[in-house]
Amino acid sequence: MFERLLPDQIVKTVFDIDLNELKARNVRGIITDLDNTLVSAKTPLATPELVTWLDGVKDAGLKVVILSNNNLTRVSKFADPLGIPYVPMARKPAHRAFRKALDKLGLAPEQAVVVGDQMMTDVLGGRRMGLHTILVTPIALGEEGFMTRINRRIEKIALSRLRRAGKWPTQGGKTK
Repeated sequence: MFERLLPDQIVKTVFDIDLNELKARNVRGIITDLDNTLVSAKTPLATPELVTWLDGVKDAGLKVVILSNNNLTRVSKFADPLGIPYVPMARKPAHRAFRKALDKLGLAPEQAVVVGDQMMTDVLGGRRMGLHTILVTPIALGEEGFMTRINRRIEKIALSRLRRAGKWPTQGGKTK
């Protein structure tokens, strides 16, 4: 039952994603969550380190779109200065949101990956669309909203059961 929450890959931060490996697998785009994935939920703009990483993503020939359940104001203030397209108020894990993100990238599911910090939204939604999913460690757990805190409790139960079943990968590891 909880296997639908199992990511394909786990990394500590977006900076640990091997962009060359993605390119070698013919990945051409990254659908990424914003809050607690790229920056903390309270950080309004990209950090210099993140800007450097995003430049490296572009240099690697990969496109990026932000897919966030947060509101238009939050997402646009972050994404517009960077020139990154976005889908706010996405209602992840809904299919429609991931389709919109793929449309903005102009890619098919097998050409993109999903990067996020939540199993209940990012991983589940990505897996339902047939996307490769990469789970990152949340940047700042204390800054999360009500629904995210509920999701984290469900994720804790799922994680416990997946670990007991020997299905949870190690950090940097892959499940498939």
